Amino acid sequence: MARSAAQAKDAGPVLLSIGQVLAKLTPEHPELTPSKLRFLEEQGLVSPARTPSGYRKFSPEDVERLKLVLSMQRDHYLPLKVIRDHLADLDAGLSPMLPGGVAAGGRPARPHMLSTGRRFTRDELLRESGATSQLLSDAVSASLIQASEVFGEDALQVLTALVELAKRGIEPRHVRAVRAGVERELGLIESAIAPLAHRRDASGRAKTADTAQEIARQLDAVRRTLLQAGLDRLTP
Repeated sequence: MARSAAQAKDAGPVLLSIGQVLAKLTPEHPELTPSKLRFLEEQGLVSPARTPSGYRKFSPEDVERLKLVLSMQRDHYLPLKVIRDHLADLDAGLSPMLPGGVAAGGRPARPHMLSTGRRFTRDELLRESGATSQLLSDAVSASLIQASEVFGEDALQVLTALVELAKRGIEPRHVRAVRAGVERELGLIESAIAPLAHRRDASGRAKTADTAQEIARQLDAVRRTLLQAGLDRLTP
């Protein structure tokens, strides 16, 4: 006999197996594997229920939490520690802002973790950023933006910043040194994670990626501190 609507409601939310969770999430996050799911659980980012036989069962809330974690990793390159702290704030009823919550020009950033990853044609990119066609061409020539038919949010952020810099007489060619500095930092990170790179399993890849992001954050902290110290000397 079919259950009534009231009986179905009393039964509680439908719990999903690992396979069902993968079927839901891998279309948007193809990097997700059973090993990575277990790794995220080991790191305390999700806590699925267990059947008496020990099988993991994920609630709808667990699936939404996983979506958020995977999006924060993919779209913001955040290390697990930062993601864990962010989730703890959410669990405490707070409304934390992601690192970099203010966009170029002092405008509040879009809520990236809810974003679907916007894409822009060349004309849309110019309109959104307020840039001229020449400025975009100069940015591509300076290797600050990759030439493409379609551009992502990162191109919009860079081009918007370049619009503001141009108002101060700073052109894309002047910013090549920034790109060169980034390349040197990437070289440092690559050397530091080399001992971990031999691990090919999902858990090992996740740990390598998290280590790389943490090193990048520390290098960024050093850069920002040195820059601020220099600014303090310029503007006593």
